[in-house]
Parts: sequence; C-alpha cells; structure tokens
Amino acid sequence: MTAAESPAARYAASRARQAASRTRLAEFRQVLDFPLDDFQERACEALEEGRGVLVAAPTGAGKTVVGEFAVHLALAGGRKAFYTTPIKALSNQKYGDLVRRYGADSVGLLTGDTTINGEAPVVVMTTEVLRNMLYAGSRTLEGLAFVVMDEVHYLADRFRGPVWEEVIIHLPDDVQLVSLSATVSNAEEFGDWLEMVRGDTTVVVSERRPVPLWQHVLVASANPATGVAPAGGGRALGADLLDLYAGHVDPTDPGVNPPINPDLLAAFRAAPRTGASGPGGRRGAGDRGY
Repeated sequence: MTAAESPAARYAASRARQAASRTRLAEFRQVLDFPLDDFQERACEALEEGRGVLVAAPTGAGKTVVGEFAVHLALAGGRKAFYTTPIKALSNQKYGDLVRRYGADSVGLLTGDTTINGEAPVVVMTTEVLRNMLYAGSRTLEGLAFVVMDEVHYLADRFRGPVWEEVIIHLPDDVQLVSLSATVSNAEEFGDWLEMVRGDTTVVVSERRPVPLWQHVLVASANPATGVAPAGGGRALGADLLDLYAGHVDPTDPGVNPPINPDLLAAFRAAPRTGASGPGGRRGAGDRGY
C-alpha cells in the first residue's frame, strides 16, 4: 500500500472534498451550466480567500465569470457589489445579464442618464459614475464589498485613464477589487502596482483562446457574383474571401512574420482597380490602387 492509498491519506482527501463542497465557490458552481476553467478557479478561490484579483485572458475566455462570482460573494454576505464598465452599452448589457440571474429587485443601473434601483445590493455603472460617487462621499458606498472593473486596460487611455486610476486609489481599503482585461500586456507589472495601492492582489493570466480568431481578407474580383458596382461606374464586381496566412500556418498562433497566403497575393495583383479615374482615364492623384 502506497502512502497515497493509506487510510490516513484517504481520510484527509475526503475531508478536503467535504470542505470544498461547503465553499461559496461550490455554491456558485451550482448556478452555472458549464465547468470552470483553471484560471477561473484560481481567480475565484483568491477572491473567496479575501484577495483582490487581476485577470488577463483572451476575449471569449470567460473573465466576466470571476466578476459574477464577486457579485455572488457580496449577496451571500449581505453586502454590495458594483460592476463598472467603460461604456453605457456594456453597462446595459451587463445589467440585463445580472437581472436574469438575480432578479430586478437585486440589481440596479447607473449610467449618468439612466438610474434604475440605484440602492440595490448589486449596481452596474460606468466607471465615471463610481468616481463621482467616491468624490461626493455618496451613502450608496456604505456596505460596498466588491468592485469589478471590466476593461481595466482603459487605465492606459490618455484621456479617460485617470478615472480608472482615481477609482482604484480612492476605493476604501476593505473593498476587494476585481480587474478584468483581454488586452493588458504587462499583467505582472500592473499587478505589482495594484498590490502596492490596494494590498494583496493575485494575478491570473490565461493565454488559451477558446474562441480562435481566423483572419481573412476580402478582395475585389472580376467575378460579378455579388453585383458590386465600382465607385467610378462600370461593370459590377464581385469579391473573394481568402485566408490571410498560408495554409500551413496555425491561425491561432501564427508567430512572427508568418507567410501570407499565396492565393491572396495573387488575388491582390489581379484585383481590378475600382477607384475614380482622372482625366484621360488616369487614376486620381493620391490613389494607391487596391
């Protein structure tokens, strides 16, 4: 019998499974219709242990699940969660998602020109609204436990970035911050700054793209299948949709300077020029062709 098969080891493993089944994360799993990925597990566990998190993962990987777990923790503890986004359209979308899960009585929306149930335990808002609330000392901040900052890479925006920075700095010390981004490139460095400003912060990075990006190019062709008329008049043109990279290139990991699809290069050379012509049939000044 190995040490792993000993009664003591089996008992310890059983106790660990029982403890895991009683966590808030175990409760949260029950409302999901899909299993959590590893990076989601790690980020949620860090949240339940009382740490802030920075999650950097590709678009479509499911980062917002971590923000939704923060909402779950707030409601389970009888406290508040704010979910902030950079634009009203995203706030409206997230508001609809959370209403469907938790009900209209538990979720509010604040976007500057729209106020719905602003004193709810869960409020979706633009980041500017939260910044204004912090400076005004709003009573709505009482009982706040979690703030989710979706698209936190806006911190690097020259004009709007200070809003994100001010929110991160001025949030009360006992508020856990959940920072989500698909495009932040210096996650570890950013995480170090968050730890300095906010305290214990776990950085979770996932580079796996569950929804691969396939890049194609639409090239004009002499085939009039689509019936597209050139800008300067003349017979209708069609279009061919071709892969950007050569066939042996993995589009999900093309590497540096991958070879271009030779069929695409040939199509570029053969594509009819559709710009307006100048006097004598010559192309207008500054026209670069296709």
